[in-house]
Amino acid sequence: MSTTTLDAGLRPEDEKLPVATAFLYGFQHILSMYGGVIAIPLIIGTAAKLPPAEVGMLVASALFVSGLATLLQSLGLPGLGSKLPLVNGTTFGAVSTMLAIIASGGGLPVIYGSVIVAGVIGFLLAPLFSRIQRFFPPVVTGTIITAMGISLLPVAAGWITNQDPGGASLTNLLLAGFTLAVVLVCTRIRQLARVAILVGIVVGTVVAALFSQADFSQVGQGSVFAFPRPFHFGAPRFELGAIISMTIVIVVTLMEIMADLFAVAKVVGTRVDEKRIANGLRADMLATILAPLFNSFPPTAFAQNVGLVAVTKVKSRYTVAAGAVLLLLLGMFPLLGRVVACVPSAVLGGAGVVLFGSVAAAGVQTLQQADFERGNNIFVVATSLALVMFPIAVPAFYAQLPTWLGMILGSGISAAALSAVVLNLLLNGRHATRGALGDEMEAVPAPEPFEG
Repeated sequence: MSTTTLDAGLRPEDEKLPVATAFLYGFQHILSMYGGVIAIPLIIGTAAKLPPAEVGMLVASALFVSGLATLLQSLGLPGLGSKLPLVNGTTFGAVSTMLAIIASGGGLPVIYGSVIVAGVIGFLLAPLFSRIQRFFPPVVTGTIITAMGISLLPVAAGWITNQDPGGASLTNLLLAGFTLAVVLVCTRIRQLARVAILVGIVVGTVVAALFSQADFSQVGQGSVFAFPRPFHFGAPRFELGAIISMTIVIVVTLMEIMADLFAVAKVVGTRVDEKRIANGLRADMLATILAPLFNSFPPTAFAQNVGLVAVTKVKSRYTVAAGAVLLLLLGMFPLLGRVVACVPSAVLGGAGVVLFGSVAAAGVQTLQQADFERGNNIFVVATSLALVMFPIAVPAFYAQLPTWLGMILGSGISAAALSAVVLNLLLNGRHATRGALGDEMEAVPAPEPFEG
């Protein structure tokens, strides 16, 4: 369970750089993950019908919690943190479940309650996860990640139509198409590839403003600087269905984090053992428990930043810590969040086509590691993905079930996760855990399933 052993006494990740250099590289890390961080509060804030000022506060809170989680992971505390150059941000894995909670009338307090409980469960599972992860071979993890992407794509469509049942206007289609084109062009430019989503949103918004399709009139309303106020949206509420659904998401998130721990350790050229893995998982789960306190959502390790470490060859964890300090500072400026909240929905929809589609694509990439010579794996994937589509095609599909059960199945991802795990065990029998993630991690790079 370890990567390349170093001969030198000093671990590569412990290298200390000049402060200015560390902050420069830290800023680069922020640029590569910023678009993924701000997307989630925009999605949830829009779905909850929050005014721009409060959506801006959600954005600022997400940045603040991302900085807090990154500091905890990179610098560490006794029993917490992998002390590796890992950047943390809000996870896309929880979006579909949070949208289902909002659709059921639960609102942000129910989301926050489910996140707290699921985070506690994840924290307790961390030291035992090397055993639990064997139930998540590539056929299961790939199915779950693909299901997440499929369940998120209707969000992009809703943005482009601006929730108009009559369909998207020609203006919105053109604006979304232009934004999508900018994102795709940026992916072909080496210097812009890692910030393609962010550039697409910025350029799309500027063009929208030129044609009077963006409203910035409310940017000046509210404070410029503010520390996130604990439980701004009310005390958390605890509902069984939401807790079960979020716990499934957290289990999948633990798999992501562990994949990124192995991947970044391999890139850096350092050792990871079970203790270090457990410390890393606990750090993320503690950040998950604290996130609702600061009005944010579950964080996870960002795989694109692992790629940035590989490209730049800058392995010091202190560069990531410097970036975390910048994230904390950005999180204390809700003015910035209000500017982001003014991005037209059609622009978000254009960027969302790539952002959410890449989630499904990453799932397909993970499924390539599964052995489809055994026909049973096909049935695991087929059945599980079908269950994702039911609530998308017919939103009231589970309306006659008890509320808690309807919430679990209605999120799509929960139903797919349960189906994939159970069917894999039933249909594959003693081969069910062969090729589990932990068994192959040293040979397979970590997937990049949730962030843009």
